[in-house]
Amino acid sequence: MTFASLGLIEPLLRSLAGLDYQTPTPVQSQAIPAVLKGRDLMAAAQTGTGKTAGFALPLLQRLTLEGPQVASNSVRALVLAPTRELAEQVLQSFLVYGQHLPLSCYAVYGGVSINPQMMKLRKGVDVLVATPGRLLDLYRQNAVRFNQLQCLVLDEADRMLDLGFARELDELFSALPKKRQTLLFSATFSDVIRQMAGELLRDPLSVEVSPRNAAAKSVKQWLIPVDKKRKGELFLHLLQKKRWGQVLVFAKTRKGVDQLEQELLAIGVAADSIHGDKPQPARLRALERFKAGEVQVLVATDVAARGLDIDDLPLVVNLDLPINAEDYVHRIGRTGRAGATGEAISLVCADEVEQLAAIENLTQQLIKRVDEPDFIPDHRVPLTAVGGQVLKKPKKPKQKLIPGAAKPAGKGNIHLGRWFEEEDAKPKAKAVRKVPSFGGKPKGGKK
Repeated sequence: MTFASLGLIEPLLRSLAGLDYQTPTPVQSQAIPAVLKGRDLMAAAQTGTGKTAGFALPLLQRLTLEGPQVASNSVRALVLAPTRELAEQVLQSFLVYGQHLPLSCYAVYGGVSINPQMMKLRKGVDVLVATPGRLLDLYRQNAVRFNQLQCLVLDEADRMLDLGFARELDELFSALPKKRQTLLFSATFSDVIRQMAGELLRDPLSVEVSPRNAAAKSVKQWLIPVDKKRKGELFLHLLQKKRWGQVLVFAKTRKGVDQLEQELLAIGVAADSIHGDKPQPARLRALERFKAGEVQVLVATDVAARGLDIDDLPLVVNLDLPINAEDYVHRIGRTGRAGATGEAISLVCADEVEQLAAIENLTQQLIKRVDEPDFIPDHRVPLTAVGGQVLKKPKKPKQKLIPGAAKPAGKGNIHLGRWFEEEDAKPKAKAVRKVPSFGGKPKGGKK
């Protein structure tokens, strides 16, 4: 099968030829004809399998061949994305695929000034990629109108809900025309998203080219048990011991990101970071430096779990496991893209066993454990089983008492000397403090 056989027009085929895209991926081969026909679509595919082209190519063709010229402050196609990084990536895809078409594409998101965005929208935009919060701000200020909207795309809608955009989405949906084409593309679909799709989509075609919530088979996964306080030390040890090249590292908190970045810089490793507290220009600059090879280690929170498309990234490291199991699939999907292979290593402490079990339940596979000498944890990570089960720690065998020997100290034994009637009495026993005798009767005592 070729892209030409899917019915794409010559300007799009020319762009794809320039990118050396020869054969459609499974999701593209199923999605593109359906979108060209105007069908609503709900497509689930592993990250890195070409989802963006699956909706961008047919949308660009329909906008070129159908409908009037875009009016002032209007948009003809709207793509909603959860993060600035994903919005920017999707915009770049539209610009590259549509480079030979007379269409305008633009992205709006927070973290930058709203005024230039309002000025750009005055002329109207054929394709607008947006994060929900900034789009709602623009709509409330009458900077954008939806009367010409032909198609709505929800890219990674589950992540939008995770980030707390439910209220913004409801307000935006109520402002959109009822008669439109709606497309849902994601690597994972929660039950809540499926319920939302039932309310927004009309007789949708469902496309699933991989098992639900599956991790890419091209990514080799394993974990190293370690105590929580030694995670940073272990990462630095592995970076030097294994002579890693470029590495994308995910940490749970912004503080954790900044701390690891400073530790790397202190030992002379070129590092940068991405998290929600950083202004958008700084985040884009960090990503561009990483893509250009100027940075060896990029440390990020889950704002980078979706939307970072980095060619030939060999390794992803989870310094901390994510709170949501679905984010694990997206994190490790930053490597092993477009048929390449990659590795995903997680540094897991005992406190994270519940998250580990949830990930293994979601992906229906146990992650191989590999101990690192000199970093064997004092607090062992409990064993898990497929299905999300955490196996209980084996009980320690009871110590046998030798007749006449003192009772061994241990958890639950309270030693209070002679404050109790019997040496081994429980704390609830009646306390009897013996007053020492000095050869006479206690003062004030009875005869």
